[in-house]
Amino acid sequence: MKSVLRILPAAGLALGLVLASLPAAAQQAAAPKQPAAAPKASAAAIASAKEILALKNANAMYANAVPGMVQKTKDALIGQNLNYQKDLNEVAPIVVQALTGREKEIGDGMAQAYASEFTEQELKDLVTFYKSALGQKLIAAEPKAIGLSMTFMNQWAQNFSEVVMAQFRAEMKKRGKEM
Repeated sequence: MKSVLRILPAAGLALGLVLASLPAAAQQAAAPKQPAAAPKASAAAIASAKEILALKNANAMYANAVPGMVQKTKDALIGQNLNYQKDLNEVAPIVVQALTGREKEIGDGMAQAYASEFTEQELKDLVTFYKSALGQKLIAAEPKAIGLSMTFMNQWAQNFSEVVMAQFRAEMKKRGKEM
């Protein structure tokens, strides 16, 4: 059984990418008010944030965003236009080539987000930390630690759901209703 917790990060990225691909007219028609933009971070803060993301290999999360979005869009178009399947299959690589590099916008946005949450000095301190032996160990070990944590949380949730179910059954039995 796949856990919701395991797919949330990927689902969030996929949802964000899908929403970003909606036609501009549809987005404008239903666009909610945008929150006030965060203060513009300094170039040095952005550079430090990008360095942190590079050290953490964050680009691996979105490296295939362009081809993935092109594939998803192509599949949707084929579903609506079966007669154009051959043409859409031929056009897809052209679209990928034309849009290659746009995934960097995700990295730029992530760097801006980091720079809006940390001061320039904090970002520089984080770069220093991530370059240290402990920081490098964190970068290397954190995915495994997160995976183990997720496994524990999934096992806990499964076991606890049985406890909750037993409690419901006990309470319903008090009411004379067997479950």
